[in-house]
Amino acid sequence: MEHNMKKMVKLRIALGLMFVFSVAGCKTPPKMTDDTLVTSTVDGVAISHRYAVKPPAQFSPVNETYRALYPGSVMSQPGYGGKVVDTLKTGESYTVIGQVENNWLALGEPAQAAAEGKPDNATAAVKDAQPAAPQATVQLTGYVPFRAVVKSELYDQTVKADQPKRRVRSSKKKTCVAVNGDSTACQNSSNGTWIIN
Repeated sequence: MEHNMKKMVKLRIALGLMFVFSVAGCKTPPKMTDDTLVTSTVDGVAISHRYAVKPPAQFSPVNETYRALYPGSVMSQPGYGGKVVDTLKTGESYTVIGQVENNWLALGEPAQAAAEGKPDNATAAVKDAQPAAPQATVQLTGYVPFRAVVKSELYDQTVKADQPKRRVRSSKKKTCVAVNGDSTACQNSSNGTWIIN
């Protein structure tokens, strides 16, 4: 009986060690925070963004420089229901990487040009065998309403057109009366004095 007891203790120790070694080999996935970078593919375009920024449902590339018309909010999703991730500074330049749903614009950095060079035959064969993958990844920082920014080349004329027109000060209408048929008397509008001409 004592012999069986020793075997059971050894078996338990062996099973315990096997469990410890098997658990030690497993890695837990990294915890996702708002600043964790993730990549999403939308309409064939690879978009890298922070986890806090929601990828768009639709994406049409623009990749042009725009300037902010007012200090608006850069949102985490294309709509006012998201979180504010940044603020536009009036007159500052921003890159609009694309137009998304709800007529909003995506701000970020355009994709860098793919490395130029002639691939070797092995690489070319692998590329032919695999489905076409996005060549480069655009960097998404957030979304702004369509009217928050304007193309850089249209900024000056847009700001000028938005300013109120200055009114020319018109002089007040003079009050004049005829005096003895040949002369007139006019009242000065600033102090009310009558002047005979």
